[in-house]
Amino acid sequence: MRPVPRTLELFYDVLSPYSWLGFEVLCRYQNIWNINLQLRPSFIGGIMKDSGNKAPALVPRKGQYMANDLKLLRQHIQVPIQFPKDFFSVILEKGSLSAMRFLTAVNLEHPEMLENVSRELWMRIWSRAAEKAGMSAEQAQGLLEKSSTSKVKNQLKETTEAACRYGAFGLPITVAHVDGQTHMIFGSDRMELLAYLLGEKWMGPVPPAMNARL
Repeated sequence: MRPVPRTLELFYDVLSPYSWLGFEVLCRYQNIWNINLQLRPSFIGGIMKDSGNKAPALVPRKGQYMANDLKLLRQHIQVPIQFPKDFFSVILEKGSLSAMRFLTAVNLEHPEMLENVSRELWMRIWSRAAEKAGMSAEQAQGLLEKSSTSKVKNQLKETTEAACRYGAFGLPITVAHVDGQTHMIFGSDRMELLAYLLGEKWMGPVPPAMNARL
């Protein structure tokens, strides 16, 4: 008899490119590892404020490193990520509050679509090659309207506060619940450690089952 799946919570924001990388890797492994993956849309602005942290792009050397890092990770993890040409307008001025409220509404009303809609938003921001996420115009409009409701705002606030309670100082964080213990792992480059904690096999960012489909 197979053991009960371990619960993994992925807290993410579409403003974070590393959140996209971690998201894709965990989505690839969700049917390989014995896990129950829970996607938790969060607001990185609230986490940064609560922790006293600042975005890497605001520190020139970190920003340059991140741009080069993402070029390498694009090939290594096979995610079509690239810096937006209007980076400061898209990332620093517009922010992600509206997008994350929208994803929170999706999670509340159509949770089965959350993975695809999240990916679509990342594609729009970080790839500029957006594809349809399978949502009708009517559904999208309805969710946009619900994004401004107290229910959605409060849910996003509660999820962001939950990430802060786990110790988040940025995103993504993956929270693994294993044998009565809780482990918070920051970033998208700790998957081998996560596999160790879960007692699972790490087969790289693109496991063999994915390679067969690429």
